[in-house]
Amino acid sequence: MPTIIGHHKITKGTKHWLDSPRRKELFGPLGVTNIRTFVDQQDPTRVAILMDVPDMDAMKKTMQSKEAAEAMAFDGVVPESLVILVESER
Repeated sequence: MPTIIGHHKITKGTKHWLDSPRRKELFGPLGVTNIRTFVDQQDPTRVAILMDVPDMDAMKKTMQSKEAAEAMAFDGVVPESLVILVESER
C-alpha cells in the first residue's frame, strides 16, 4: 500500500482546514488510512496531508470527481497548487 503526500495552499485558514471532516468523508470509503496533517510553520497557508492509499487508481478517479472539487472548495484548497507525491518503491 503506497503512502502519498499531498501539499497545497489554502485560503480559509489553518484552523478551518485542520478541523474539516471532508478528508475522512472523501477518502474513508476508498480505504485510505493513517491520514496525517501538516502545516508549514513559516507560512500557515501551506499545508500537507500524508496517507496510506490501497488503490491508487480509485484515488486518481476520486480526485477528478465533483465530490473532490466540492471538498477542496469547502476546505479552501487552491486546486492549482496541489502536488501529489507517491512513495517510491525500489
